[in-house]
Amino acid sequence: MALKSRNKVSPNFNMSSMTDIVFLLLIFFMLTSTLVSPNALKLLLPNSKAKTLEKQTISVSINEELNFYINENQVIESNLENELKQILSSEDEPAIILHADKTVDIEHVVKVMDIAYRNKYKIVLATKPN
Repeated sequence: MALKSRNKVSPNFNMSSMTDIVFLLLIFFMLTSTLVSPNALKLLLPNSKAKTLEKQTISVSINEELNFYINENQVIESNLENELKQILSSEDEPAIILHADKTVDIEHVVKVMDIAYRNKYKIVLATKPN
């Protein structure tokens, strides 16, 4: 009497389909991670090389007494946005250099940055080198 051999399952595992899935997931996560952009204030950071600027930049200064100045002209904080709109209305790429005393609370600096963000002005925070 002849014994019939049963179909044996091969102990080998085919990894090609698993690697396909892993590569597809890798591509998916790489593409979706590049599309995410944080919602934050955009700052124009100064370059390390000295350049001559062809466009006019406006200087906004805040001193320790919380007085606001636009190019050495004192401005009331509530009128700051309107004054900047008048001065920068003719500029193609308006830019602001923000000078703030180190004793000034950050909320006043953020107010100026928020004005620049709402009106799509480029802003640079001026610092003193060490």
